[in-house]
This record gives sequence, structure tokens and C-alpha cells, in this order.
Amino acid sequence: MSLTMGLRASAHTIASYRDTFRLLLNYASEQLCRTPTDLTFEDLDANLVGRFLGFVETVRGNSVRSRNTRLSAIRSFFKYVATHEPQLVHHCHRILSIPAKKHERTTITYLNEAEMAALVAAPDSSTWFGRRDRTLLVVALQTGLRVSELINLSRGDIVLGTGAHVRCMGKGRKERATPLRKDSVDALRSWLTERPGNDGDPLFVPHPVSWTQVWATRLGVARTPRGPRVACDRRASQGASTGCSARRTRRRRRARRRGFERPGRRRPAP
Repeated sequence: MSLTMGLRASAHTIASYRDTFRLLLNYASEQLCRTPTDLTFEDLDANLVGRFLGFVETVRGNSVRSRNTRLSAIRSFFKYVATHEPQLVHHCHRILSIPAKKHERTTITYLNEAEMAALVAAPDSSTWFGRRDRTLLVVALQTGLRVSELINLSRGDIVLGTGAHVRCMGKGRKERATPLRKDSVDALRSWLTERPGNDGDPLFVPHPVSWTQVWATRLGVARTPRGPRVACDRRASQGASTGCSARRTRRRRRARRRGFERPGRRRPAP
């Protein structure tokens, strides 16, 4: 059972598990003077895991929250092992009994009305980037969405008109809808007229859509400065049966634009 298909774990959860066991195996390898491939399951006992959690806090300088996150990933693994390998239940139980460390919960601060107005007025509305940033700040301040939720918004997630709201898939795969005020509706309506596209397109993009990106999208190549070259290479690979390489094809194309071809490279007349 995979984490993606069986447990529907997000990419962030999988990355956290990966980083945890990368650190754990490296730590165990240094402590036991063995390579990670020579480690056995019995080497990862409760004592080593406890020392690893202390190493995460003291040497790496991680917070208690990060320490508990590492412990949660280790628990998930040993809980899975205990389910599928009954002879290792006692070994896994000792690790599963390691408690999470308590930590202080600080008061969440917030911006007052004057600070929010100054923040929204900071972007230059005469530029494309300024109008994008201003719209993003207005939506963020009014809805309280996380940064990951903001950058993952699409055009179809914005509902204007009666009962205007924004839909998003938040942390823990929780879908929610947040109502929008009139100033947010006006900012989003103005931005959507400047940001055309389909419902599945991102709402906030890093750069304005250029004709190069449109051309690359229609040809099905990557949206990078090398897009035209990728297309040329693709067209050249389609004609590889004739014996001409991608580099030779580009040379001949440049030669035709200049009105001549290199000696000995001219194609025979049909």
C-alpha cells in the first residue's frame, strides 16, 4: 500500500517522511559506524531513536515542533511494521511509546487596520506586477489563506456575483469556501479581466503571458526560453530517418535565412 494511493498522503507529508528517514539513517550510520545498507532493523531501537530526537533539537537546532514531526514520521513507519510483522511487535511498541514533547504555544499576532492599508498601498498599481501583488494581498488579508493555498488558487476557484466567495483545498485535504467583501470582489474582477484564461489556469502567475508562451503551449513544448529550440529538435528528430541531425538542421535553417548554405551541404536538386 503506497502513501499516495492507499493513505492519500500529500506531497508535503511524503517529503517530510523522506527527510526524516534520510536524517535517521545518516545518524544511525555515524553512531554505529556502518553504512546504511549494512544496518539491520534491530539497530533502529528505542534508544537510538531517542538519541536521534535529541540530536535533532540540540545539534541541528530544530524546534520542538520539528522534533515531534520527525517522531510522527517514525511512528507511522513502525506502526506499519508492527501490523505486517507480528514477531517485531515488542520492538515496535517500545518506539511507539516514545511520547511527543510538549511545547509553548505563543499568541498569534495580527495587523491592525492602518498596517493592512499600508501593506495594500505598497505595490505600484501602474505595473502588471504591482496590480497582481495588490490583488494577492487584498485576498490574503481578507480571507486569511495560507501562502500555499494562495499560489494554488485557479480562476475557477473564484466565484463573483451573488454570494461571492473563494474555494480552496486547505491543509489536511479540507475544502472550504470563504466569503469575499466588496473591495476584494472589485479587485478580483479587475484582475480576472487582465488575466484571461480557462477555469483551471492559475490565478496568480509569476509573469504575464507572452506570445512565446502561447506559441510554446500550442506546440506542446515546455514554457522556457529554450522552447523554440525544443520544437526545432523535435522536428529534427522526426526527420532523423533521412540522416540529418538536430544541429545540422538548425545550421541549414540559419543558412537559408542568410541566403546561402555552406559548401558541400547543399541538397541535391529533385
